Amino acid sequence: MAPITFLSDSEIRQARLGNPKMRERDLADKLGISEAQLLSAHLGQGVTRITPDLDAVMPAVMRLGEVMALTRNESCVIEKTGAYADYRGGPHAALVVNEEIDLRMFPGHWKFAFAVEKALEGGAVRRSLQVFDAAGDAVHKVFLKDSSIQEEWPGVVAELEMSEQSSNLRTERRQPTEPAKSDSDKAERLRAEWDKITDTHQFLQMVKKLKMNRLGAYRVAGSPYVRALKTSAVSDLLEQARDKALPIMIFVGNRGCIEIHTGPIETVKPMGPWINILDPRFNLHLRNDHIAEVWQATKSTRRGDAVSVEAFDSEGGLILQIFGVLAEPEAAAKWNALVEGLPSMKEEIVA
Repeated sequence: MAPITFLSDSEIRQARLGNPKMRERDLADKLGISEAQLLSAHLGQGVTRITPDLDAVMPAVMRLGEVMALTRNESCVIEKTGAYADYRGGPHAALVVNEEIDLRMFPGHWKFAFAVEKALEGGAVRRSLQVFDAAGDAVHKVFLKDSSIQEEWPGVVAELEMSEQSSNLRTERRQPTEPAKSDSDKAERLRAEWDKITDTHQFLQMVKKLKMNRLGAYRVAGSPYVRALKTSAVSDLLEQARDKALPIMIFVGNRGCIEIHTGPIETVKPMGPWINILDPRFNLHLRNDHIAEVWQATKSTRRGDAVSVEAFDSEGGLILQIFGVLAEPEAAAKWNALVEGLPSMKEEIVA
């Protein structure tokens, strides 16, 4: 559903007052606007428009100390607690890499940003920096915690504040998810090129050259490159990884940001359609009912085969990827065995 912008700022604010407990994203969808437009309507009321420039935002965030980093797509939310450090900028891609906050960021999709102060029940205030893409959809959010360096907040907001505080955001129509792109006539060539991969980052370039995409390539590659799994495989995998205290890597992202968890998981809790990981410094919220296809994929690297389990929605969008930790050979071997034990689909998915 593409956002439409027929509501005035006062109408949006009134709707917010009438739905005080509804999450901003859910209220925006209900109103037919983007989340960025919802925030923009509250400029001067706890909301300040700030620059989305990564080279300005990331150094400012690092001054806040320990925070919570949140990245999401339509079906999955990842939340990590830690301090931003080791920022590496770039015109097309940027990184934050440390033991707890691990991000891949794509500045071309960082279009709008806000500093937000939201009053909570009991008089507390939740402070956050929130970034959105051209359609006004959330790319990445940073939430202050009690352990954050709160005294840095006013200076961070003042430093990032834009001179233009108009609520007239020029958002674009939301881009549809690219469906699976396959070409069965190129299956042999795909497999031949797949054999040449020495790094997982080469994969997308390879399939793009063949005029396919990730899911399309999986649908035609066949064994031993991929295996279609039952949609229950993701929850089975998470529960087994928890039981074995096995370190894993979970990638969740959107067009503008990918956030990564590396390590073991402790608490896996289903709640209705959601699968939740509820650990002290790592939370994941996954809509299990959005999973339409799950694939095991094997790609060669210089450190050995990288075996992943990847979930896609009904439109072909990537929800999340889960890998073993190749840097720990014993854990990687246990991961590979765990994945091999996951149940296959009885019928192959055809392009």
